Amino acid sequence: MSQIFLVGGAVRDQLLDIPVKDKDFLVVGSTPQEMLSKGFKEVGKDFPVFLHPKTGEEYALARTERKSGKGYKGFSVDFSPEITIEQDLIRRDLTINAMAKNNDDEIIDPFNGQQDIENKVLRHVSPAFAEDPLRVLRVARFAARFHHLGFTIANETMQLMTELAKSEINELTAERVWQETQRSLETQSPWIYFEVLRECGALKILIPELDKLWGIPNPEKWHPEIDTGVHTMMVLEQAAKKTPNPVVRFAALFHDLGKGETPSEEWPHHKGHEGAGVPVIQKACRRLRAPRDYQELAVQVSRYHLHCHKMFELRPNTILKVLKGLKAYRNPEFLEQFITTCESDFNGRLYNEDKPYPQGEFLWQCYDVSKDIDTQALIKKGFEGKKLGEKIDKEKLRLIKAFTKNNSKANKIIIVTDKKYSEKYESILRQLYLRKIELLCAWGRYSEQWELAMDLYITDRALEGTEHNIVTTSHHDESFDEVLNMAQLWFCEAGNNEVEVIRV
Repeated sequence: MSQIFLVGGAVRDQLLDIPVKDKDFLVVGSTPQEMLSKGFKEVGKDFPVFLHPKTGEEYALARTERKSGKGYKGFSVDFSPEITIEQDLIRRDLTINAMAKNNDDEIIDPFNGQQDIENKVLRHVSPAFAEDPLRVLRVARFAARFHHLGFTIANETMQLMTELAKSEINELTAERVWQETQRSLETQSPWIYFEVLRECGALKILIPELDKLWGIPNPEKWHPEIDTGVHTMMVLEQAAKKTPNPVVRFAALFHDLGKGETPSEEWPHHKGHEGAGVPVIQKACRRLRAPRDYQELAVQVSRYHLHCHKMFELRPNTILKVLKGLKAYRNPEFLEQFITTCESDFNGRLYNEDKPYPQGEFLWQCYDVSKDIDTQALIKKGFEGKKLGEKIDKEKLRLIKAFTKNNSKANKIIIVTDKKYSEKYESILRQLYLRKIELLCAWGRYSEQWELAMDLYITDRALEGTEHNIVTTSHHDESFDEVLNMAQLWFCEAGNNEVEVIRV
């Protein structure tokens, strides 16, 4: 007489007290003929899997697997009715996935999966784990999925994964690699997947363009974390916080692949890495069989992310060029994804994690003010063909110019220095006076000349009847970057996010 068990992830997730998405059932003591006679529909190609005639849920016959060749398909399968539940469970990858529940809600747990759940450990069931290279990716995905719950990989399991990475990992098809990678990008902690693959040596085989980023330095001024690989993981972590969209997360992962092409003698600088990354991303996406939308966003983020970071420095015609390059007027959702990825890049740096990113909002506003051009009115005026397109661009540029003229100069200024007062300050203050600055923060080393100059600035503005809020602060021992960080932090805490920094 056949028996039916709930198995795998459904039992695990019930014990973890997390929502069960899919239920898989295992049938012991039955045959394909008996299942078909009961109205089940067979769908499995490599081994018998059936769909329930009413619920559509999957029911698989208990089976054993024996290694017979290379790769994840190199197995011979036995699904005779004599196979026991324990024999089926031992072929599974992790102990937390090798449990079953019968109709009486009794848990069958021959490999101590419940104990590993309690200890938050991902542990392989048996030495047969090393027979299937796909399990390296599966364990990395589970590590990413359950990282927020505190799960880690057992040392002995990581050792087997390392051995598999040295032998059969390259036997995996691109489709299976992408399937696991895409599912990992959808987890709560996707960066863990790539860190695990790197730790066991699989990343340098599957995505060498990404693996080579570790050890490549960035200028400490812009990247206090220095290492490009570390930065990339920080960016992916930020993207995961900002959006569940795996396309954005993938673009965050690939945004700096161009730095892997920088000659070592040019380190830590990476001039032109934005364009250099485009063919690298395209090649990697073709090999991974990544969908087109993943590749498109990753390529455009690589190409234009520095433009977004420097939005307040760009000329209106360059802003229009970026918007057109991103096809923002045809697909504003794509622009939103681009901005989110660039914001993740900005926040994915040491000490930048919680800083505002007004550049993204500014780029969106430039799009927003220029998106509604009355094309029909232009056609009525006789514009057509190429001239119509040129006129539309001129109108968009006019609107962007008007917007940037009114918004390009912040009225909140930070002057930062680690040097003593010089005549150069007087020139800067005169310029700020003419711009009618309402809020000024001077942050640097104290001197009587500096204090006098600030007092004159305050007095003149007060006589003019203009509101002002001027703060002077002295820090004697900090470096320039430390002073700058303190000044920016002060402004953010005060709620003044749109600031202009003048470095002296």
